[in-house]
Amino acid sequence: MKILVGYKRVVDYNVRIQVKPDGTGVVTDGVKLSANPFDDIALEEALRLREKGVAEEVVVVGIGPADLTAHLRNGLAMGANRAIHVVTTEAMQPLTAARTFQKLVEKEQPGLVILGKQAIDDDANQTGQMLAALWDRPQATFASKVEITLDNGGNGKATVTREVDAGLETIEVELPAVITSDLRLNEPRFIKLPDIMKAKSKPIDTIEFASLGIDSGDHLKTTHYAAPPKRSKGVMLKDAAELVAELKQKGLL
Repeated sequence: MKILVGYKRVVDYNVRIQVKPDGTGVVTDGVKLSANPFDDIALEEALRLREKGVAEEVVVVGIGPADLTAHLRNGLAMGANRAIHVVTTEAMQPLTAARTFQKLVEKEQPGLVILGKQAIDDDANQTGQMLAALWDRPQATFASKVEITLDNGGNGKATVTREVDAGLETIEVELPAVITSDLRLNEPRFIKLPDIMKAKSKPIDTIEFASLGIDSGDHLKTTHYAAPPKRSKGVMLKDAAELVAELKQKGLL
């Protein structure tokens, strides 16, 4: 079985985001860029499934500009067999990303697609669900545990424990399917120097986004970015009576 894994590059989660002075976006020049944390978890799960003998090949997919190659090499160093780079300078909205994955699914014929449940830059949490709908295959989102069983005919099922508001829910889906990873699914492995060296010889297939013939269908347009308003300084009060008086003065009581 082949597993396709989405591997998005985002501003590192440790970086303090700064909005550009003209409000046209966030500052990315000179800012550390890293793999989306949920995508690292998705890749780790795919690698563990391969190590269990469930899968034979793990392919990471990145959508972005020409310099995304270095980011994909990181996924290869982590253990993926090969990478696919869909080259575009345009920002991808979830529907366009899902349509791109659909084209790659048609070409690669994977038995499983694993994506991070959301990206920490746009927090959309939509691509996996949209891909499942376009592909007309089952989906299991917010996975905290994944077990795959295959029969002698090569048909398989995934038993997925997913996190919901009321606790945990366990569902079973037939493969091929789309799974999105939650934080508690696993802890991604540390990349060692020998693996980084090996990754340099692993193949990266480059595909121009325009060649896929995808109608972007992006109907959302960002008109302005603004930083959250600064919090006002707190007020120290002597006792509960003074607190009540202050709340009454502000019309909150």
